[in-house]
Amino acid sequence: MLFRGKPFIAHIHAVVRELTDDLIISCNRNQAVYATYSDRCVSDSVDGYPGPLAGVIAGLEQARHAWMLVLPCDAPLVDQALVRAMLAHLGKGLGYPLMLRQGSQWQPMFSLLPKALLPTLEAAWAAGERSLLRLLLAARAKGLPCSCQDLRLQNLNSPEVLLAAQSGTIETRP
Repeated sequence: MLFRGKPFIAHIHAVVRELTDDLIISCNRNQAVYATYSDRCVSDSVDGYPGPLAGVIAGLEQARHAWMLVLPCDAPLVDQALVRAMLAHLGKGLGYPLMLRQGSQWQPMFSLLPKALLPTLEAAWAAGERSLLRLLLAARAKGLPCSCQDLRLQNLNSPEVLLAAQSGTIETRP
């Protein structure tokens, strides 16, 4: 889908490209398209599109650095200020994952994960866990508070929400 005349991923790419030399996109389809926006594309190791945790594991398996920033490709309103606020977590010397939080709502697909968490995620996956949120909370993830009205976290994954965002009439989360 397009937002403001560009693919969603082009917006995310424009925000993060200058911040990393290891841009990984987890995608199970359209790898040729996504490859133009990444250093590498990875796919889930299992068939059937089992959910975001599989993609996060695939990304961490290939990541070259000690930390991996996770952003959803259907949130084109993310900006560099938000990403820099997340990356500031690294300077605090904490080994815990970081997740954005809107009020009481955690946003696991907006997170910063230590590569050292990979064995824990893989073991949980093998045991049947599929919730990235539960795993990050169990790993004592720290929260980066965001306003419930912060549109940068809005997933534009339905035609109605996309149209509202394009027209500037998008509603915020309660």
